[in-house]
Amino acid sequence: MHRLALVVALLLATSVTTAADLRSIDVSYDGTRYEFKSVVWFSTGIDETYTVFSRWDYSTRFSSAVVEARDTEIDGQSGYYVVNRGCVLFFCKTLKREGRVERETNRVLRSYADPEKSDFRQADEVWEFNEDNGGTRVIYSLTMEPAFWVPPAIGPWMIKRKLRKDAGEAIDRIEQVARQVANSDVIF
Repeated sequence: MHRLALVVALLLATSVTTAADLRSIDVSYDGTRYEFKSVVWFSTGIDETYTVFSRWDYSTRFSSAVVEARDTEIDGQSGYYVVNRGCVLFFCKTLKREGRVERETNRVLRSYADPEKSDFRQADEVWEFNEDNGGTRVIYSLTMEPAFWVPPAIGPWMIKRKLRKDAGEAIDRIEQVARQVANSDVIF
């Protein structure tokens, strides 16, 4: 009986519950560029939440669309390299982004894709981190202009739908990775 109680206690102690809350999401298209903005609250602290977002190599842990990601350095400045693979209906595409990163630790991350090394004319992202009610609020914005053909009749609708769906699926996994970071002495 003690053994069963120990197993149950261990299972309860190691189970990961998440409280991530997607508070708002907006996707717009102006004929050339997509604008994506979201506000998410994570129950994790600002240090570990910022760490998850600031390490591009963690992206494969929370986004099924990311097939390769790594932190890089460009002329002494922080950078990133990401390969995404995604399908919307019967359109599948592998997309590459490479660029530079600006950091204000635990406050703001900014990334700018280099159009000469990316499949985007523009892919600029900003994450703003704020302590909020015992957790962390992340305000994310993306301005994206694909350098590839998007079917005009259904393309914008498909991309908007995919961005919304992927964001909703990723937030719980982001929080799980942040919890792992918080409970580890080693950055993995």
